[in-house]
Amino acid sequence: MLDSAVQMSEEPKTEAQKDQYLIFTLDSGYYGIDIKNVTEIIGIQRITPVPELPDYVQGIISLRGKIIPVIDVRIRFRMEPAEYTDRTCIIIVDIGSASVGLIVDGVSDVLSLEEGDIVDAPNMDTAARRFIRGIGRVGDEVKLLIDCIELINDEESDKLNAIAV
Repeated sequence: MLDSAVQMSEEPKTEAQKDQYLIFTLDSGYYGIDIKNVTEIIGIQRITPVPELPDYVQGIISLRGKIIPVIDVRIRFRMEPAEYTDRTCIIIVDIGSASVGLIVDGVSDVLSLEEGDIVDAPNMDTAARRFIRGIGRVGDEVKLLIDCIELINDEESDKLNAIAV
């Protein structure tokens, strides 16, 4: 379990962070988000439910006085919900002026992927396709690279943004 928050550097994002992805797990799948969007990783904590939000928005947390909406990525991807464990964590991402927490099964590592290691996602006729920015190839493994903006934006995003203070 993450005993304390893992704070990402407050320094401006550098060229060295280009093409780096935070890899997280959901079930047996590996997913990545651009490290430049990640501010910190915290352990799961008490989440206060908020009425009238989409089912994947679990509620809000208070982090150092800031109110942050929290999304369960499993539910957002229409996977079966899972009980939170000591490996479950919340990845805090900043998208524009909003901070959002992403609940994931666990965090694996930070991976550098060069342009040649990333291919376009296959053309699929599913709503989930819009979340996938590309597919990272690492040896024989693949990591689905997620578009954070698409992950948190939908017809309900105005409600989500309204509670992100």
